[in-house]
Amino acid sequence: MGFVGLGNMGLPMVRRLIAAGYRVNGYDRAEAASEALVAAGGTAVPAASATARDAEAVVLMLPDSAAVEAVMDGDGLLQAAASGTVVIDMGSSRPLNTRALAARAALRGVRLVDAPVSGGVKGAGNGTLTVMAGGEPADVDRVRPLLEAVGRRVLHLGPAGAGHVLKALNNLMSATHLLLTSEAMLAGQRFGLDPATMLEAVNGSSGRSGSTERKWPDHILPETFDSGFGLRLMLKDMRIGVELAEATGVTPRLGRAATELWSDAADHLPPTADHTEIVNRLRQLLDEG
Repeated sequence: MGFVGLGNMGLPMVRRLIAAGYRVNGYDRAEAASEALVAAGGTAVPAASATARDAEAVVLMLPDSAAVEAVMDGDGLLQAAASGTVVIDMGSSRPLNTRALAARAALRGVRLVDAPVSGGVKGAGNGTLTVMAGGEPADVDRVRPLLEAVGRRVLHLGPAGAGHVLKALNNLMSATHLLLTSEAMLAGQRFGLDPATMLEAVNGSSGRSGSTERKWPDHILPETFDSGFGLRLMLKDMRIGVELAEATGVTPRLGRAATELWSDAADHLPPTADHTEIVNRLRQLLDEG
């Protein structure tokens, strides 16, 4: 198999695949990532298109539709892939772009499955990701063993683009949870409550969420801000989620408001900010009065 994109998520996923017995030809623009692939037992190739050579499946773990299309069209991966190859887009892309790419790929006999994931870097390393798959049932079934090597739950949601729809909506919910959780936690701290005790109480109560169970205790309280998922990537997914809601006739009032606040954070925090650093923008606003 081939694998393009050996970043925070891609590299631990590749390690899982190699451990499961897959022979992986991988590509990443960063030399250090290619070296890490070789150290894990994979083979580094000089171009994205080269990952498709003799491959039954090629995974793309890239940040957005523009990057996927640049690899598929600009770098020639679609042209290099043999008829019958399954390309699996496991990043967060725009669903309509995914559908269009699936149609173009089908003209060449190449199958496309969108299979974005949730669970973060830790889940990628542990093989406990949730995989949200879209595509033809036969294509999803064909690559299911591969997906199960990295995910604890592999759910087929519908035709091409369906996985990317749910991924965007999931991240819209996740980001909104984190924003409200952070506002509540800061309010409690300013009242004099201990944040660790607050989390213990909330996590045994109805207010709990992934933000209170993992993001605050693992990345915000220790101020490591090292979830491995960037703030601007989260904002990109939120915007897709809002657009999808609006396209269906749903008026996402809370989603729009949350997206505006995350956009403000992106304007004021460093370009490399982790998404858990949203709390730092809230602290800045408190300091500004």
